[in-house]
Amino acid sequence: MNEHNPRSTAKVAGHPLHPMIVPFPIAFLVSALATDIGYLNTGSDGWATASMWMLGAGISMALLAAVLGLTDFLGDRKIRMHRAAWLHMVGNVIAVAVAAVNFYLRATGDAAAAIAPAGVTLSAAVVLILLFTGWMGWELVYRHRTGVSEEPDMASARVETRR
Repeated sequence: MNEHNPRSTAKVAGHPLHPMIVPFPIAFLVSALATDIGYLNTGSDGWATASMWMLGAGISMALLAAVLGLTDFLGDRKIRMHRAAWLHMVGNVIAVAVAAVNFYLRATGDAAAAIAPAGVTLSAAVVLILLFTGWMGWELVYRHRTGVSEEPDMASARVETRR
């Protein structure tokens, strides 16, 4: 990997793991908002149950993504030099904390009753935070080239020479 780019330290066969995992918590936590809205529109307890599952899965996968992201963050000083890395990390910690409060409110009471208005508000807040932290993640990869290899992939190079 080019010495100029910040490198990912949590990787397998040169492939950074953090960007492979982050779509899962994002999808689960956005789905929690969607299922909350489904509950508000129908009043069906199935939507409330689905929201609990989406929050639980989102928090679980976010914790895994956090371990991998923290490994990258601590593994290369160049990553820590970027303001976007700090905003990405702190924002995601806040998003997971808000999701955990949302899950707790539902788990300790009536899950359906916890949706309106607190649950759906917390779910929407998490989605808004994820939009911001996703933007910061974009900054890290596409502007600062974090985890991007500058070395040509030999298989791709062979295909290019055949054209």
